[in-house]
Amino acid sequence: MRKTIYKVFWAWNFDKEERWLNEMAAKGLSLISAGFCRYEFEETLPGEYAVRMQLLEHGCRHPEAERYIAFLEETGVQQVGSCLRWVYFRRKKAQGDFELFSDNASRVRQLVHILQMIALVGGMNLLAGACNVGLYAVHRMSGNLVGFLNLLLGLLCMLGALRLRKKVKQLRQEQQLFE
Repeated sequence: MRKTIYKVFWAWNFDKEERWLNEMAAKGLSLISAGFCRYEFEETLPGEYAVRMQLLEHGCRHPEAERYIAFLEETGVQQVGSCLRWVYFRRKKAQGDFELFSDNASRVRQLVHILQMIALVGGMNLLAGACNVGLYAVHRMSGNLVGFLNLLLGLLCMLGALRLRKKVKQLRQEQQLFE
């Protein structure tokens, strides 16, 4: 049996999303497809799969990304979905631990990529919102609601970026302890 669930996660909550996907797998619903706010599951043995997510530097069709995904597939990992540069992987737990980031340096690089993406989207929304609200105030043009929504989304992204920045700082401090 297949089941589709629509659920929203913010990019800075990718760890919460990954945890939810693994909780679903632990209940016997394993991810077989993922897209924008859409997750498709199939019934499997409870806990049969582990799920991991990664934000790639390039889109899935980029040659570097294709080589990386092919490398992972050689180790028994399946790509089960993607959304923009986010990629969803699963692997049978019987094959052992499944981690995409083996050390703090690779975790920091991943978080920095996510942080850059969020900061870019947030900055663009703040700028667009300020322009919309400013035009409305000066010329009484329509679009004030859109401007405020842009500002709200921009502020949410900036708060998410601050949260990720804190994680990066913690990982870097841990990394220094081990050096």
